[in-house]
Amino acid sequence: MRTAEPWTATGRLFRLNLRLDRVRILVWVLALAGTVYGTVLALEETFPDGEARQARAALLDNPSAVMMTGPAFGADDYTLGAMTANELSLSVLVATAVMSILLASRHVRAEEESGRLEVVRALPVGRFAPAAAALGAVAVADAAVGAGIAAGLLAGGLGGADAVAWGLATALTGLVFGAVAAVTAQLTEHSRAASGMAMAVLGAAFLVRGVGDVIEPTGSWLSWFSPIAWAQQTRLYVDLRWWPLALSAALAAVLLASAVVLAQRRDLGAGLRPSRPGPASAGPSLLSTTGVARRLLRGTFAGWTAGLVLFGLAFGSLADSLEDSIADLPSLGDWLAVDLGALTESFAAATLSYLALGVVAFAVSGVLRLRGEEGDGRAGLVLTAGVDRVRWMLGWLAVVGVEALLALVLAGAALGAGVTATTGDARWTGELTLAALAYLPAVLVVAGLAAALVGLAPRSAGLSWVVVAYVVFVAWFGQLLDLPGWASSLSPVQLTPLVPSEDWAAAPLLGLTAAGLALVAAAAAGFGRRDLLA
Repeated sequence: MRTAEPWTATGRLFRLNLRLDRVRILVWVLALAGTVYGTVLALEETFPDGEARQARAALLDNPSAVMMTGPAFGADDYTLGAMTANELSLSVLVATAVMSILLASRHVRAEEESGRLEVVRALPVGRFAPAAAALGAVAVADAAVGAGIAAGLLAGGLGGADAVAWGLATALTGLVFGAVAAVTAQLTEHSRAASGMAMAVLGAAFLVRGVGDVIEPTGSWLSWFSPIAWAQQTRLYVDLRWWPLALSAALAAVLLASAVVLAQRRDLGAGLRPSRPGPASAGPSLLSTTGVARRLLRGTFAGWTAGLVLFGLAFGSLADSLEDSIADLPSLGDWLAVDLGALTESFAAATLSYLALGVVAFAVSGVLRLRGEEGDGRAGLVLTAGVDRVRWMLGWLAVVGVEALLALVLAGAALGAGVTATTGDARWTGELTLAALAYLPAVLVVAGLAAALVGLAPRSAGLSWVVVAYVVFVAWFGQLLDLPGWASSLSPVQLTPLVPSEDWAAAPLLGLTAAGLALVAAAAAGFGRRDLLA
């Protein structure tokens, strides 16, 4: 049904989107606000005085620390506020950006791809209303996260204008990347491709900011090409300045306006980039369950693997600067997470564990795609052709497992190549490629848990991302926050030996492998018995 008013029903759609996302938004707000609050308390306990904080500050110009945190402000007088901002701001900004991308892609493109938006547009709904309501919901989610961040800082004793600035910087950064997702949603007709392109932009912004801050610890000219750097350049709890946030607001406005203009240049359900027509007949590989899975997952696999390879090369190239940065600071052994006697080896091992987190996330996304195929009705069509249910699931999981293995190997090889290029020691490429295999059992456990949820409790399959978030949290903040041993041991990545700086240990690897295989078996058994779309 047509309406002359382009904004008709925007308010109703906006309220509907908030209702649909109320649980998601609440989880994000509580998780990020709780992380900020807990980090403030933990840092205050772990580094109780100026001497301890200054020892930590001496590491801020280390390239690996800069890449994983951000510019080093206030290092001469390292207060608790400056430490919290330097240690935590990057993680909070990236997490909020990911939330915004997922929410924007869900409402701007996924609803259109599924056909539900066409039904909505048949009602008295203005042509701008769905997009405006979707982006409004994203803005509310970002504002809620920003308010949660400020509240967490206030509860931890770090209130004031800096807390407000941190919350506002977080909200604006999230809005920027939500707007990026709104633009990419106009380019393609598939929501996964749209969110994948937006995630690639986020990865590029992360890398540009990291390289720029390595060039100059307080931020170089290159850093200013990244929206993430604009938020960090507010210099929280050191020398607060508000004007960098104007850049974020301006870019978000330009991107949102661009999304509106681009939306008027395409048909409903289509993208500006036309889809290529498929072949008249399916190839032999598509006649098998594994062939179908490979075809459907190839874009996701290529995107994740390319990102991991780039990050591996970038981080590996920093290995030769470690000894120069720490050689004159032998007293820092109590504050370092690496072995001072073998810096390059310890750095490579720690970096490899971070790359493994990306493989874990890829594996879970690949498993959950199986649930998506079921929800969209395509799995039902396959099964009506006579394909056995257990065979369908096991074939899919086998492809995810093989691709996770390849991603680990390529990430390890890229990291090794980066270390080799800077140190001149060719052994690193082979050694780190082999070391990456140690994380396959951990990946198998998390992916197996996601598969078990798909097979036994499909409505709860989304909780797999909670597990991924916990694994990432333990890896990034476990040592910093001095988590108890039992809490760290809940992460299979933490149970994996930190090779090559540690020796291979058969017991944890075999235990994780057995647990992963048991979860896969439970998943297959449950999927074989339950109803589709249960």
